[in-house]
Amino acid sequence: MAKQKKQSKPVERQEISGVERLGLRVSSMINHPVAQAQRWVTIHRLDTDGEREWEEVMGFISETDGIDMTFNDDESVTLRWEASADEDRVMEVDSMEEVEEVAPF
Repeated sequence: MAKQKKQSKPVERQEISGVERLGLRVSSMINHPVAQAQRWVTIHRLDTDGEREWEEVMGFISETDGIDMTFNDDESVTLRWEASADEDRVMEVDSMEEVEEVAPF
């Protein structure tokens, strides 16, 4: 018996716009654990980043409260921010008793 090949539907790829692609890259850089620990990150403009996309994303970031933008001589942008109130909070402990951890299973 001959095997029948299943006809699969072609996978449709959704193209993302240049603004979305740049926004995802910048967001990923900002959310990186090292950037979060140091509270700054430098964004370099790539050859694939169009002028319109770069201006739009930088404009959006400039409108965001709590972010300080420094435009560098090499056309990169350094973003700095302060710790949020959640990060500044110190955990209070009622007593110095040892806390038993619950098993994860």
